[in-house]
Amino acid sequence: MSDLKTETMTLNMGPQHPSTHGVFRLQLEVDGETIVRATPVMGYLHRGSEKLAEGFLYSQFIPYTDRLDYMNAMTNNYVYCAAIEELFDWEIPERAEYLRVITMELNRVASHLVWWGTYLLDIGAMSPFLYAFRDRETILDRLNEISGARMTFNYHRIGGVKWDAPEGWIEQVLETVKELRENIQEFHTLVTGNEIFQSRTIGVGKLTKEQVINWGLSGPIARASGVDIDVRKTEPYSVYDQFDFNVPTREEGDVYARYLVRIDEMFESLKIVEQACNNIPDGEIIHKKGKKLMMLKPPEGEVYTRAEASKGEIGVYAVSNGKNKPHRIKLRRPSFVNVAILQDLLEGDSIQNLVSIFGSLDVVLGEVDG
Repeated sequence: MSDLKTETMTLNMGPQHPSTHGVFRLQLEVDGETIVRATPVMGYLHRGSEKLAEGFLYSQFIPYTDRLDYMNAMTNNYVYCAAIEELFDWEIPERAEYLRVITMELNRVASHLVWWGTYLLDIGAMSPFLYAFRDRETILDRLNEISGARMTFNYHRIGGVKWDAPEGWIEQVLETVKELRENIQEFHTLVTGNEIFQSRTIGVGKLTKEQVINWGLSGPIARASGVDIDVRKTEPYSVYDQFDFNVPTREEGDVYARYLVRIDEMFESLKIVEQACNNIPDGEIIHKKGKKLMMLKPPEGEVYTRAEASKGEIGVYAVSNGKNKPHRIKLRRPSFVNVAILQDLLEGDSIQNLVSIFGSLDVVLGEVDG
């Protein structure tokens, strides 16, 4: 009889690891190739944004929202501004809302393209990464033209937007939509049916509907497991109720389903952008009181405002004490909520599937740590 004994080993994946896409640590206990326990360790990028907000004028905090999910900064801008507007009970000019929707949906496509390219790079395919970043550059060109920045846009304002679209910009966006629609269909053809890709994703990292609900997950992760919730539809904000679009869902709950949901979402976002560009009204681009940024003093009260970001529900809980600085800002950051499932999701799976599963969550560490 053999006297050999085996024991588990502790491995640290990160905080400096190319597949974590930021400073994130996974403490793994492994038995051979099998993961016995996975513990997410966060906080390496923490900047205390919520506390910092208490020291700024309401308008001065907008650029800090850019630095949360810096892949989807326009939506972060929007949800914070919308929370303060709710405190004021302002009605926002319709043209401003259309510009907000156009920029948010373009940014959603850019965010999904970054995920698509880096995810496929993680699991061994390099060419898609180059295609994805080529098309993301086109979107960033459009967003740069309207905002003056390429990633941290700081374009939305409390009461509307910073300035109107440049002459000819709407027509350029329509051309970009046409180009992107053709290219994303090409991506779909290039990758989705690939046998190697399917073997790495189908049936891997399954999440049940019950797990999604119990952990409070949202966005493409939730919809890939059959939870049909998209704040743009279930609790419409801005002018989303004026557009015809679908909410892609799947029932399988695996990595492949999460991939398909994001691909389909890009097509739906392009539909929204096209409709918004074709129907954008004339008029003001900011509420008349929003032009006096230094003087903003919302009445006392508290609100919770939510929006559908590229990674799920992003929310802002804002408390006003009647002064020109927030009394309290609390952020619901979807990446922070979504990443917690890893401790359940990885247990019992193999190390070779870890990168595929983690990447399918589309986590941005700036948003995890806040």
